[in-house]
Amino acid sequence: MTMSTALWSFALVVGLLVVTPGLDTAVILRTAAVGRRTRAWGVVLGIQTGTVVWGTLTSLGVTALVTASHILYEILRWAGAAYLLWMAARMIHATFRARPTDTTPDEAVTGDDDTLAGGWRQGTLTNLLNPKMGVFYVAVLPQFIPAGAPHLSTGLLLTAVHIVVAVLWCSVLIISVSALGTWLRRAHVRRALDRVTGTVIATFAVRLALDDRGTT
Repeated sequence: MTMSTALWSFALVVGLLVVTPGLDTAVILRTAAVGRRTRAWGVVLGIQTGTVVWGTLTSLGVTALVTASHILYEILRWAGAAYLLWMAARMIHATFRARPTDTTPDEAVTGDDDTLAGGWRQGTLTNLLNPKMGVFYVAVLPQFIPAGAPHLSTGLLLTAVHIVVAVLWCSVLIISVSALGTWLRRAHVRRALDRVTGTVIATFAVRLALDDRGTT
Protein backbone atom coordinates (compact mmCIF):
# COMPACT_ATOMS: atom_id res chain seq x y z
CA MET A 1 0.00 0.00 0.00
CA THR A 2 1.42 3.38 -1.01
CA MET A 3 1.11 6.44 1.22
CA SER A 4 -1.32 8.09 -1.18
CA THR A 5 -3.55 5.02 -1.25
CA ALA A 6 -3.43 4.79 2.54
CA LEU A 7 -4.48 8.41 2.98
CA TRP A 8 -7.41 8.21 0.54
CA SER A 9 -8.58 4.88 1.93
CA PHE A 10 -8.43 6.14 5.50
CA ALA A 11 -10.29 9.31 4.49
CA LEU A 12 -13.08 7.15 3.09
CA VAL A 13 -13.31 5.06 6.27
CA VAL A 14 -13.35 8.01 8.67
CA GLY A 15 -15.70 9.87 6.32
CA LEU A 16 -18.27 7.11 6.72
CA LEU A 17 -17.69 7.19 10.48
CA VAL A 18 -18.08 10.97 10.70
CA VAL A 19 -21.33 11.22 8.71
CA THR A 20 -22.95 8.39 10.67
CA PRO A 21 -25.20 10.03 13.33
CA GLY A 22 -23.71 9.58 16.77
CA LEU A 23 -22.94 11.28 20.07
CA ASP A 24 -20.68 13.97 18.58
CA THR A 25 -23.29 14.85 15.96
CA ALA A 26 -26.02 15.13 18.60
CA VAL A 27 -23.99 17.48 20.80
CA ILE A 28 -22.90 19.71 17.90
CA LEU A 29 -26.37 19.93 16.36
CA ARG A 30 -28.05 20.73 19.64
CA THR A 31 -25.49 23.41 20.57
CA ALA A 32 -25.78 25.12 17.18
CA ALA A 33 -29.56 24.79 17.14
CA VAL A 34 -30.06 26.78 20.35
CA GLY A 35 -28.05 29.67 18.93
CA ARG A 36 -24.72 28.87 20.56
CA ARG A 37 -22.73 28.99 17.31
CA THR A 38 -19.44 30.00 18.92
CA ARG A 39 -19.85 27.28 21.51
CA ALA A 40 -20.67 24.77 18.77
CA TRP A 41 -17.33 25.52 17.13
CA GLY A 42 -15.73 25.10 20.55
CA VAL A 43 -17.33 21.64 20.78
CA VAL A 44 -15.91 20.80 17.34
CA LEU A 45 -12.43 21.92 18.41
CA GLY A 46 -12.73 19.94 21.63
CA ILE A 47 -13.74 16.78 19.79
CA GLN A 48 -10.80 17.18 17.43
CA THR A 49 -8.50 17.75 20.40
CA GLY A 50 -9.64 14.37 21.69
CA THR A 51 -9.00 12.88 18.25
CA VAL A 52 -5.44 14.22 18.30
CA VAL A 53 -4.88 12.65 21.72
CA TRP A 54 -6.27 9.26 20.64
CA GLY A 55 -4.29 9.35 17.39
CA THR A 56 -1.06 10.29 19.15
CA LEU A 57 -1.44 7.68 21.88
CA THR A 58 -2.26 5.02 19.30
CA SER A 59 0.77 5.95 17.19
CA LEU A 60 2.91 5.63 20.31
CA GLY A 61 1.31 2.31 21.23
CA VAL A 62 -0.14 3.64 24.49
CA THR A 63 -3.81 3.25 23.55
CA ALA A 64 -3.27 -0.46 22.92
CA LEU A 65 -2.31 -0.84 26.59
CA VAL A 66 -5.50 0.90 27.72
CA THR A 67 -7.83 -1.12 25.50
CA ALA A 68 -6.01 -4.35 26.40
CA SER A 69 -6.27 -3.65 30.13
CA HIS A 70 -9.63 -4.62 31.57
CA ILE A 71 -9.22 -2.36 34.62
CA LEU A 72 -8.16 0.74 32.68
CA TYR A 73 -10.87 0.23 30.09
CA GLU A 74 -13.52 -0.22 32.80
CA ILE A 75 -12.45 2.96 34.59
CA LEU A 76 -12.65 4.96 31.37
CA ARG A 77 -15.95 3.32 30.37
CA TRP A 78 -17.70 4.06 33.66
CA ALA A 79 -16.31 7.60 33.83
CA GLY A 80 -17.61 8.24 30.33
CA ALA A 81 -21.03 6.76 31.09
CA ALA A 82 -21.34 8.82 34.28
CA TYR A 83 -20.37 12.05 32.49
CA LEU A 84 -22.88 11.45 29.68
CA LEU A 85 -25.68 10.59 32.12
CA TRP A 86 -24.94 13.74 34.12
CA MET A 87 -25.02 15.84 30.94
CA ALA A 88 -28.29 14.24 29.78
CA ALA A 89 -29.98 14.56 33.19
CA ARG A 90 -29.07 18.23 33.55
CA MET A 91 -30.20 18.98 30.01
CA ILE A 92 -33.59 17.28 30.40
CA HIS A 93 -34.16 18.60 33.94
CA ALA A 94 -33.50 22.17 32.82
CA THR A 95 -36.32 21.98 30.26
CA PHE A 96 -38.87 21.46 33.05
CA ARG A 97 -37.75 24.29 35.29
CA ALA A 98 -36.44 26.98 32.94
CA ARG A 99 -38.79 29.69 31.72
CA PRO A 100 -38.00 31.90 28.73
CA THR A 101 -36.63 34.56 31.07
CA ASP A 102 -34.64 32.11 33.16
CA THR A 103 -31.23 30.62 32.59
CA THR A 104 -31.26 28.71 29.32
CA PRO A 105 -30.87 24.92 29.37
CA ASP A 106 -27.42 25.27 27.83
CA GLU A 107 -26.24 27.52 30.65
CA ALA A 108 -27.88 25.25 33.23
CA VAL A 109 -26.03 22.24 31.88
CA THR A 110 -22.59 23.76 31.49
CA GLY A 111 -22.50 26.95 33.52
CA ASP A 112 -21.15 28.78 30.45
CA ASP A 113 -22.64 31.06 27.86
CA ASP A 114 -21.80 31.08 24.15
CA THR A 115 -18.04 30.70 24.61
CA LEU A 116 -15.40 28.85 22.62
CA ALA A 117 -13.66 27.68 25.81
CA GLY A 118 -16.85 26.22 27.29
CA GLY A 119 -17.59 24.31 24.12
CA TRP A 120 -14.00 23.10 23.89
CA ARG A 121 -14.14 21.66 27.40
CA GLN A 122 -17.42 19.90 26.66
CA GLY A 123 -16.20 18.47 23.35
CA THR A 124 -12.88 17.32 24.76
CA LEU A 125 -14.46 15.52 27.70
CA THR A 126 -17.11 13.92 25.51
CA ASN A 127 -14.44 12.54 23.17
CA LEU A 128 -11.75 11.50 25.67
CA LEU A 129 -14.21 9.74 27.99
CA ASN A 130 -15.42 7.56 25.13
CA PRO A 131 -13.23 4.42 25.12
CA LYS A 132 -14.79 3.41 21.80
CA MET A 133 -12.59 6.03 20.15
CA GLY A 134 -9.52 4.31 21.55
CA VAL A 135 -10.76 0.92 20.38
CA PHE A 136 -11.44 2.31 16.91
CA TYR A 137 -7.97 3.79 16.58
CA VAL A 138 -6.22 0.68 17.87
CA ALA A 139 -8.19 -1.53 15.48
CA VAL A 140 -8.13 0.68 12.38
CA LEU A 141 -5.18 3.09 12.33
CA PRO A 142 -2.34 0.52 12.11
CA GLN A 143 -3.98 -1.10 9.08
CA PHE A 144 -3.43 2.08 7.04
CA ILE A 145 0.24 2.58 7.90
CA PRO A 146 2.26 1.31 4.91
CA ALA A 147 5.00 -1.22 5.60
CA GLY A 148 8.26 0.53 6.40
CA ALA A 149 6.64 3.92 7.02
CA PRO A 150 7.50 5.79 10.26
CA HIS A 151 4.77 4.74 12.68
CA LEU A 152 4.43 7.96 14.67
CA SER A 153 4.57 10.50 11.84
CA THR A 154 2.32 8.41 9.58
CA GLY A 155 -0.15 7.86 12.40
CA LEU A 156 -0.30 11.60 13.05
CA LEU A 157 -0.77 12.27 9.33
CA LEU A 158 -3.71 9.87 9.22
CA THR A 159 -5.13 11.51 12.33
CA ALA A 160 -4.87 14.88 10.57
CA VAL A 161 -6.88 13.43 7.68
CA HIS A 162 -9.58 12.37 10.15
CA ILE A 163 -9.66 15.87 11.63
CA VAL A 164 -9.95 17.59 8.23
CA VAL A 165 -12.84 15.33 7.19
CA ALA A 166 -14.58 15.82 10.55
CA VAL A 167 -14.23 19.61 10.54
CA LEU A 168 -15.60 19.84 6.99
CA TRP A 169 -18.64 17.75 7.96
CA CYS A 170 -19.18 19.69 11.18
CA SER A 171 -19.06 22.93 9.18
CA VAL A 172 -21.90 21.65 7.02
CA LEU A 173 -23.90 20.71 10.13
CA ILE A 174 -23.41 24.05 11.90
CA ILE A 175 -24.14 26.16 8.81
CA SER A 176 -27.23 24.11 7.96
CA VAL A 177 -28.67 24.28 11.47
CA SER A 178 -27.82 27.97 11.87
CA ALA A 179 -29.82 28.69 8.71
CA LEU A 180 -32.97 27.61 10.58
CA GLY A 181 -32.11 30.22 13.20
CA THR A 182 -35.17 31.82 14.76
CA TRP A 183 -37.47 28.80 14.50
CA LEU A 184 -35.08 26.51 16.38
CA ARG A 185 -34.63 29.08 19.14
CA ARG A 186 -38.34 29.27 20.00
CA ALA A 187 -38.89 28.21 23.59
CA HIS A 188 -41.08 25.17 22.89
CA VAL A 189 -38.81 24.00 20.06
CA ARG A 190 -35.73 24.36 22.25
CA ARG A 191 -37.34 22.40 25.07
CA ALA A 192 -38.30 19.60 22.68
CA LEU A 193 -34.81 19.63 21.15
CA ASP A 194 -33.14 19.43 24.56
CA ARG A 195 -35.35 16.56 25.65
CA VAL A 196 -34.66 14.61 22.47
CA THR A 197 -30.92 15.32 22.60
CA GLY A 198 -30.78 14.51 26.31
CA THR A 199 -32.51 11.19 25.63
CA VAL A 200 -30.04 10.41 22.81
CA ILE A 201 -27.07 11.19 25.06
CA ALA A 202 -28.56 9.10 27.89
CA THR A 203 -29.00 6.22 25.44
CA PHE A 204 -25.33 6.40 24.49
CA ALA A 205 -24.44 6.46 28.19
CA VAL A 206 -26.49 3.35 28.92
CA ARG A 207 -25.04 1.53 25.91
CA LEU A 208 -21.54 2.42 27.07
CA ALA A 209 -22.29 1.27 30.62
CA LEU A 210 -23.70 -2.03 29.42
CA ASP A 211 -20.91 -2.67 26.95
CA ASP A 212 -19.12 -5.94 27.63
CA ARG A 213 -16.06 -6.62 25.51
CA GLY A 214 -15.13 -9.69 27.47
CA THR A 215 -11.63 -8.39 28.09
CA THR A 216 -9.32 -10.19 30.47
